[in-house]
Amino acid sequence: MAEISTIARPYAVAIYKLGKEKKALAKWSEMLSFVTAVSQNAAMKAYIADPKVASGDLQASFLKICGNKLSEQGQNLIKTLVEYGRLSILPAITDAFEELKAQDEGVLDAQIIAAAKLSASEIKDLVKRLETKFGKKVEASVSVDSEIIGGIKIIVGDTMIDASVKGQLQNLAYTLAA
Repeated sequence: MAEISTIARPYAVAIYKLGKEKKALAKWSEMLSFVTAVSQNAAMKAYIADPKVASGDLQASFLKICGNKLSEQGQNLIKTLVEYGRLSILPAITDAFEELKAQDEGVLDAQIIAAAKLSASEIKDLVKRLETKFGKKVEASVSVDSEIIGGIKIIVGDTMIDASVKGQLQNLAYTLAA
């Protein structure tokens, strides 16, 4: 079976193109965030996954819950996803859409993993350096992982900068094994 992101991406690209054309990217962002929240509700997840529920009933229930929060195109998206049994991939569609929107706006998401808690000034300095390196605005999420022993690991899109002690030790072990 295809990976969820592979299935979700064409939907996200189509929504992005439609939103860009209609100058409604922010509206689509709101709608996708809302329908994703609805689909992730525990009771709704169980309802979506229940094979006994007819697709017509699921569609009607979902759209009724969403009320007037969806445009006509948003309702059509839900109808299509229900028809093809893909309502459960809404979170992946939303993530892919937000990624496309961020690229369009020139914003990159960076994940900074540090061995110890970083100060606000250290984070600000790192973000400034990343913005200089990539030539775009960077929004960073910072987490602490003591397993990297020391240093930091930075992930920006497909790029990983591993300046951790654990990463250096793994590189050394690989070099010695070769």
